[in-house]
Amino acid sequence: MLLRELLENSAQRLPEQTALIFRDQPITYAQLSEQTRRLAAGYAALGVEAGDRVALLLPNSPAFIMGYYAAAYLGAVSVPANPMLKPPELAYIWGDAGVKLVLTAEPLLPNVLEARKELPELHHIVCLAGTSASAPTSMPISPQAVPGLIPFSDLLTHQPLSSAALPAVQEEDCAVILYTSGTTGHPKGAMLSHRNLTRNIEQVLGRLRFTQEDRLLTVLPLFHAFAGTVCMNLPMMVGASSVLLDSFSPGKVLESVARHRVTVLPAVPAMFYALLQLPPDPTLDLSSLRFLVSGGAPLPVAMLEALEKRFGVPVIEGDGPTECSPVTSANPLEGPRKLGSVGPPLPGVEIAIVDDEDRPLPTGEVGEIVVRGDNVMMGYLNQPEATREAMRNGWYHTGDLGRLDEDGYLYIVDRKKDMVITAGLNVYPREVEEVLITHPAVADVAVIGLPDALRGEEVVAVVVCKEGVSQEGLDRELIRYCRARLADYKVPRKVFFRDSLPRSSTGKVLKRLLKKEMEMQVGEQT
Repeated sequence: MLLRELLENSAQRLPEQTALIFRDQPITYAQLSEQTRRLAAGYAALGVEAGDRVALLLPNSPAFIMGYYAAAYLGAVSVPANPMLKPPELAYIWGDAGVKLVLTAEPLLPNVLEARKELPELHHIVCLAGTSASAPTSMPISPQAVPGLIPFSDLLTHQPLSSAALPAVQEEDCAVILYTSGTTGHPKGAMLSHRNLTRNIEQVLGRLRFTQEDRLLTVLPLFHAFAGTVCMNLPMMVGASSVLLDSFSPGKVLESVARHRVTVLPAVPAMFYALLQLPPDPTLDLSSLRFLVSGGAPLPVAMLEALEKRFGVPVIEGDGPTECSPVTSANPLEGPRKLGSVGPPLPGVEIAIVDDEDRPLPTGEVGEIVVRGDNVMMGYLNQPEATREAMRNGWYHTGDLGRLDEDGYLYIVDRKKDMVITAGLNVYPREVEEVLITHPAVADVAVIGLPDALRGEEVVAVVVCKEGVSQEGLDRELIRYCRARLADYKVPRKVFFRDSLPRSSTGKVLKRLLKKEMEMQVGEQT
């Protein structure tokens, strides 16, 4: 199956079904298909062909989805990027990908124009007027003043691209390039084929029961792999509806669930934590919810239990890296769920645990998680050595540490590079974090290793306190709390307090950045 067939099949089967709701305005599958075909014709008129790279720099909006599938109609390759990136970061990604056209919105145009100075191959900038990506009207910035600038609305005046005009595309062709976060060095572009992406949807559907009756809330950013598969491609395949929010506000999320009778809420732990901080509102009817989906970062068991108690529905935790399209495992909706586990591998996905020599480890032992299946990427763009290293022996090496139990359920222990080795003993930060987050004074926490002359590394906790909590003597209290629950070598030797932790756009703590900041802070204090 090809990406373009996801939208077309649903448009033919369910033309009057609501595909999207954006700012309370519904869009049917027939309307979405027609507008996307118009945009594809507009792309083609600008010279976009099969294999060309089309960048998407937009907030969640119908335009993002139209831009994504319009590229797929032509066999072009979408290159989504985080709208928060700065011009040098955009210039690197777009230069590496060889982007020919950028679809963006007016508030982001200054960054695009700055990045374009380094990109002679970037010929066209298609821009939506104003902050709204739903129904652009006029462009306040004159296209004549900026070479290559084209109002988005101009492209929608084209006649819809006909089926006869669709170029031949193969399942093995690259469909999307997603750049992984570059906390060390530049980000790498994971090339995902039509087969990778469509198979992953089928794999998810083999574990979780989604139907055309479902209505998802899409507040996760669509440029990210998690949202791209679970909130965009999956609903398209089954003909479900998606309620789009262009920014995260806890109150707005719950209001949208109630107003639009949302059945499935995918989010990252940081978002779920914010929802839990809201006092219950008896005026909001959330009874339409069937389950919550958590991914993108580890979900503490204590938070999972609090969510299930608060909303009265199961929380399905899954896992997987961008390079795997991205979902590799998930707890079953029907059947045994194991708290603390991200479930067994999805149907058609193989997961193994190996040592540093790539030898399989026995059940229950901790090692690197490796994956293979139709969902695993084609490779990293322009990086053959990194591809060979990641894909050695026919398995994708995730860089995550985990273990499989006797039932094949996967437990994520930590990132391999985040593991702390103190006096020759391995400490997995997540285990310590799971203890600290249960303390009533702790709102957020990250555990890292800092250099220590005697032990090599020492375990350090960086804590964000709940509002109104005094830090006086709290460091000693938290150390005592851990000592009662963990082996001595796992107990943090120091506790630092901060107002917030550095996080990625999906809520994942940027531990290497945090470690660098804390090393500088400790160095200044000594």
